[in-house]
Amino acid sequence: MQSGHPEFVLSLSPPPTPSFTQKYKKIIMVDAFCATWKLVDSQNFDEYMKALGVGFATRQVGNVTKPTIVISQDGDKVTIKTLSTFRNTEICFKLEEEFDECTADDRNCKSTVSLEGDKLVHVQKWDGKETKFVREIKDGKMTMTLTFEDIQSVRTYENA
Repeated sequence: MQSGHPEFVLSLSPPPTPSFTQKYKKIIMVDAFCATWKLVDSQNFDEYMKALGVGFATRQVGNVTKPTIVISQDGDKVTIKTLSTFRNTEICFKLEEEFDECTADDRNCKSTVSLEGDKLVHVQKWDGKETKFVREIKDGKMTMTLTFEDIQSVRTYENA
């Protein structure tokens, strides 16, 4: 019997799995970092580079270089480009998956980037050593705290 009303079919899908929900949430959180960032302040960077073993000449260039960082995302792949007059680098990765990275000071590292709360945490490991970069957004600025052993440097970026 036709009542003149279209029939509606309701299809219920199972709720997303926790791993799916967690992955989707991380993709959304990384999006907050996706922008072009210009260095505006740098504290204790020379001491940090010295602790890493970076040579004098490279440190001098590193101290006066004001890099631009471009963070972008395509699905679950994140790209971080660091652009400067000294050297350009680019890394492409998936969160929490180890990847090979050659740094601006020519260290070959095994790196992992993860999201810890609202912070993007980048860990580089090489020759039994480890350094960590913690990126976070505060008041429209991106703060990057670099830590190696007991040395810490803070670099602040503004949206370019």
